Amino acid sequence: MKNQLTKSIAIGLVALSVWNCKTSDPEPTPYESGVFILNAGNFSNNNGTVSFLSRNSNTVATNIFQTANPSLVLSGGVQGYTEVNGKGLILVDNSTAGQDKVEIVETGTFVSRATLKTPNIENPRQVIAVGPNKAYISCWDVSGDYSAGTFYKDPGYIAVVDLNTNTVTKKIPAVKGVEKMVVSGTEAFVGSNTYSGDQTLLIVDLNTDTEKQRIAFGSTPEPIALDATGKLWLQAGKDLVQLDPASRVVAKRLTFAAAPGSVTISADKKSFYYTLSGKTYTISTDATTASGSIVISRSFSTLGIDPQTNRIYGTQNPLLYTQAGYVIRYESTGTLVDSVKAEIAPSGFYFR
Repeated sequence: MKNQLTKSIAIGLVALSVWNCKTSDPEPTPYESGVFILNAGNFSNNNGTVSFLSRNSNTVATNIFQTANPSLVLSGGVQGYTEVNGKGLILVDNSTAGQDKVEIVETGTFVSRATLKTPNIENPRQVIAVGPNKAYISCWDVSGDYSAGTFYKDPGYIAVVDLNTNTVTKKIPAVKGVEKMVVSGTEAFVGSNTYSGDQTLLIVDLNTDTEKQRIAFGSTPEPIALDATGKLWLQAGKDLVQLDPASRVVAKRLTFAAAPGSVTISADKKSFYYTLSGKTYTISTDATTASGSIVISRSFSTLGIDPQTNRIYGTQNPLLYTQAGYVIRYESTGTLVDSVKAEIAPSGFYFR
């Protein structure tokens, strides 16, 4: 009897040990380390998707939202994506009025948890994290007639999303064609689409979700990022402008021969990469003149910089948006790494 009891205890301890091992080592999620590729798709076909590319692979996992949610479809062009406290927000712009939405998913698996729909979301353009469980989504609002010059509703708005309840709690009146946003401290600096013609830089208080100030900029401002010194950089046509976010004073203006294409900041936030005249350049944030150095002797539709590897990611698309585009990776020196087939119209990156 004593031997049986001892044996039972031993078996129990082994079982407990095995159970502890299993519970302390959770299975890795499929999308842990790499980049989400945002594919706009062909707008009239509403076939945008999200792909995933691991840093250590040259094979793309395609249409991962559909894979995780077989009964759901994005049904629109993918405009943006960001993550806030374990939740990912996918911006979806449908060509049919009233069909725009935001899909909220689990970041590691892309399983859908909620959907924000119209009229709360109309023509979503960019999403940023502004708190532990709060996001801002810039929305053009209902679009009008482009040929009549009334395409952009004035004003657009910023949808405030509470990710505790997965609801839009407020709409902040913004600027016509509202689009890009950058956070500095407790403020969001908000610009607009180049084609809107709006020349206002809007500043929003993140604590109260209200307008704090409007600055007449002289040209359409498009916020890019904060540099290593905490200064805000914006693109305004041919210019890259450095602004002190505290004093609102323009510290520097770099004027190029033509408007740069895609502009993105380096991982250390001390330089920019940009496309111009068929080439890709880099320029230091300390530069005093608009004279960058060629890194790659070709340009791209969209640029991205991997913050972990410093690699340059560029997108290339065929003339007709009916075939898959490509993501081409380079070392920071401009040395080619590989070219990877993505999906239709890759136009944005989110690194994680």
